[in-house]
Amino acid sequence: MPRPSLLPVSLTSVVLVLVASWAGTPSAQPKSDGTVTTAHGVSMYGDLKYAAGFRHFAYANPQAPKGGDVKLAAIGTYDNLNPFILKGVAAAGLGETFDTLMLGSADEPFSEYGLIAETIEMPADRSWVAFTLRPEAKFHDGSPITVDDVIWTFETLKTKGHPFYRSYYRHVVKAEKTGGRKVRFTFDQGENRELPLIVGQMSVMSKAHWSKREFEKTTLEPVLGSGAYKVESVEAGRSIVFRRVKDYWAAKLPVNAGRDNFDAIRFDYYRDTNVALEAFKAGQYDFRQENVAKNWATAYTGPAVAQGLVKREEIKHEVPTGMQAYVFNERRPMFQDRRVREALLHAFDFEWTNKQLFFGAYTRTKSYFSNSELAARGLPAGDELQLLEPFRGKVPDEVFAKEYDPPKSDGSGNIREQLRRALELLGQAGWTVKGQKLVNARGEPMQFEVLLSDPTWERISLPFAKTLERLGIQARVRTVDSAQYQNRMDSFDFDMTVAVWGQSLSPGNEQRDFWHSASAGTNGSRNFAGIKDPVVDRLIDLVIAAPDRPSLVARTRALDRVLLWGHHTIPHWHIQSYRVAYWDKFSRPATSAKYSLSFDTWWIDAKKAAALDRKKSAATK
Repeated sequence: MPRPSLLPVSLTSVVLVLVASWAGTPSAQPKSDGTVTTAHGVSMYGDLKYAAGFRHFAYANPQAPKGGDVKLAAIGTYDNLNPFILKGVAAAGLGETFDTLMLGSADEPFSEYGLIAETIEMPADRSWVAFTLRPEAKFHDGSPITVDDVIWTFETLKTKGHPFYRSYYRHVVKAEKTGGRKVRFTFDQGENRELPLIVGQMSVMSKAHWSKREFEKTTLEPVLGSGAYKVESVEAGRSIVFRRVKDYWAAKLPVNAGRDNFDAIRFDYYRDTNVALEAFKAGQYDFRQENVAKNWATAYTGPAVAQGLVKREEIKHEVPTGMQAYVFNERRPMFQDRRVREALLHAFDFEWTNKQLFFGAYTRTKSYFSNSELAARGLPAGDELQLLEPFRGKVPDEVFAKEYDPPKSDGSGNIREQLRRALELLGQAGWTVKGQKLVNARGEPMQFEVLLSDPTWERISLPFAKTLERLGIQARVRTVDSAQYQNRMDSFDFDMTVAVWGQSLSPGNEQRDFWHSASAGTNGSRNFAGIKDPVVDRLIDLVIAAPDRPSLVARTRALDRVLLWGHHTIPHWHIQSYRVAYWDKFSRPATSAKYSLSFDTWWIDAKKAAALDRKKSAATK
């Protein structure tokens, strides 16, 4: 995986998994002997934006000054400094302490360039990939990053790491040393064009460091890394501080020019987002990405905002927005009937929610690949229809006959027709209303828990539960602390919850973790719904094996369409910009990245910081 953003991500979010494929084009300036190509970077679409010898990414300012400290917020708690295992809750920001073999650029859909790896080699059939490591690459203790470290990391992640890695690297069958600084990965048979770059995203750990420690246990001892930052201090569950490495080995590489500009990054943990918001307005931390429409519209008030000490911006992006939704746990018998899931979809009033709670800020999500060309649209046609034809009778008839479009209301709160349709579907599934309760043939009432990790979701979920009550359904809304939430999600101990599946412009192996039958019973996977569908499994395999962009689009749309009509979720909403608020001490590059906020390219502006301090001092007198 690429190095995660230094910004914390909520437990219901997922960092977008960027996947890529081989370029082998003139602009990549490859060297080839006719069978094996060697290059400095790879791209999904044929042309690399940055040729060999480039100096910096266009969205980074190589003259950005280094210095200053930044305070950020995280929600909940943490009890682990090893982010690669299932156990525990990892601290925010740990991705900044590890370097990867390759690093993705944030202004190309899917391109990667050498970081630990100096070059990448591949044959035309993509049956293996080899990386030549940079001789100067080293860990924070000064020890060199070696081929043995790379091999040990791969084998350890695959056997002892988070279950995600076993799925992600499933088709990488062997890693071997083929030279002093060269490591080669061999793949099993089959078409999977992204495997070379999946391996390139791997964070490399120190074999020597872990030789004296148990990898699978949680730890509050900093893990030896090689990245731009290392852990400076830890106050378990309350705060963590990262300090920029002064002699960072990769500081002058083109992929890092103009990045990692803060001397120190501190994360303070808050009980919930409401407390964190008040702390931000009080000046307890510096930068905030706002995900709550009501807060954005009404909460940024007070002297600091009025005096211009706090700035707010909406920064447009081109990131696929994926799917955020209420997800059904289909391991529960009551949710195994598709008609029941569709009925509850009719009971959610998005238009009223958007109008009354979100100030009309959002667009309804209608695809697992929203805001991209990969989203299913209209009726299947051409290659997509041809692909789906063999599955007639094995997928819902609507896949061929109707465009997916969630029920709509007029926003008044009156959804009588939708509720009537919901009762009709529930009746077809064997549920009837008796004594104002919805019961099955055995007289058992429909009741379930909506599990949340953030009180913010209560203002959306409680009205939804009230609507369900009109159908005779008892839905209990329960918010738990982040550690309990994570443990319950890892073991699929929930009825319904809010989930987010981030997507890239090149979906691939991660789809197995999201929807494949094999992941439904794997603790820690993101197949929260528990989908076990051989058609979905086959479509995932076809997506991964797509030989070119047109086939990838057709296959992904087919997968999207089948998932949507499976009614595994109640889709939510999305927005196509980052909403950020910050104390006026930062500057950022004139050019923004298309596919990332790239906060690591911002810097503390000394003049702005001094002016801010003067204004704060004047305000307290």
